[in-house]
Amino acid sequence: MALHLLCKDPESPNNGSPTLYYDDETHSYLLQGWRVTDAAARLAGITIPEHETIVEFPPRLFRLFPSTESAPQTGAPSPADER
Repeated sequence: MALHLLCKDPESPNNGSPTLYYDDETHSYLLQGWRVTDAAARLAGITIPEHETIVEFPPRLFRLFPSTESAPQTGAPSPADER
């Protein structure tokens, strides 16, 4: 498995997250973001399965996401498609 760095938030302090990666084995994306620390209040209306999590990132990161035309594509199903 190889993770490929696609973009980092250039406005993030210390050049940290949020960061977007592409996994060339699972053909899916990984988003490193900020932990939601006030989950009880903000996520009260969302059911989050034990094996999932929610991360937060700023809207400015969307402009750095690859377009569907430039995103890596293999045609292989992702394990996420099988869930």
